[in-house]
Amino acid sequence: MDLRNDALEILKETSRTFYIPIVRLPRCLQEGVASAYLCMRAIDEVEDHPTLDVESKAKILRKISLTLQAGVDGFVADAFADSFYGYEDILPEVTLRIREWSILAPETIAPRIWDATAAMSERMAYWAERNWRIDNEADLDRYTFGVAGAVGLMLSDLWSWFDGTKTNRTHAIGFGRGLQAVNIVRNHNEDFSRGVNFMPSGWDASAIQAYARRNLILADAYTQSLPKGPALDFCQIPLALAYGTLDAIALGKEKLSRSDVAALLEQVSSSSES
Repeated sequence: MDLRNDALEILKETSRTFYIPIVRLPRCLQEGVASAYLCMRAIDEVEDHPTLDVESKAKILRKISLTLQAGVDGFVADAFADSFYGYEDILPEVTLRIREWSILAPETIAPRIWDATAAMSERMAYWAERNWRIDNEADLDRYTFGVAGAVGLMLSDLWSWFDGTKTNRTHAIGFGRGLQAVNIVRNHNEDFSRGVNFMPSGWDASAIQAYARRNLILADAYTQSLPKGPALDFCQIPLALAYGTLDAIALGKEKLSRSDVAALLEQVSSSSES
């Protein structure tokens, strides 16, 4: 199996939200977006690891960041070995194979992905050392920018690189922030059970849901400004699922069911064809 097909298989195993929009992209863009997603999923699995202590998480994340910053025309086979030394048996496959994901993207855009992943990995290390303490809304904005708003900016760079599509960068940040805020809403109980609370002091469920919806308004503006084409096709799907998740939680569900997801995807497909 070649690297691209292997990457798509790993992607399918790790994200039902992003596999579908990525697999529909034109091949060149698909490789860039899949590379970015898997590199960031690799470090996300370190940040969220259920048994690693925060000091180990910060150490691994900083070593990954420094390795990515040293990239020139790719990475030698054992470039990331030092990052994972002693942790090879507990880190997931998607993390241990970050070198492969980093070289999946076309060489004309790969360094942008290395840069974005390195910066995010460093920010994740900072938040791990703080034990993800969110004191106020400014902290929440910093966190959601660091791990998701910056992804919106990178996606804008990918669209521009592929076909010259122009985007509003402020709205791009809102797109990433909004999706991340929905994740916080959806995963709050699970996060809390492992001792992490991403909600600012004094906030309740309604406050974090309102925060998510404020940012999704920017995500709407971002998506609605996109011309017909692969960027629009990609962005519509996670945005529809984000709104659907908030609506499901408002009705007392924990998350979207598979049938809910299928119905939303059908709705998105129908609207994009009309």
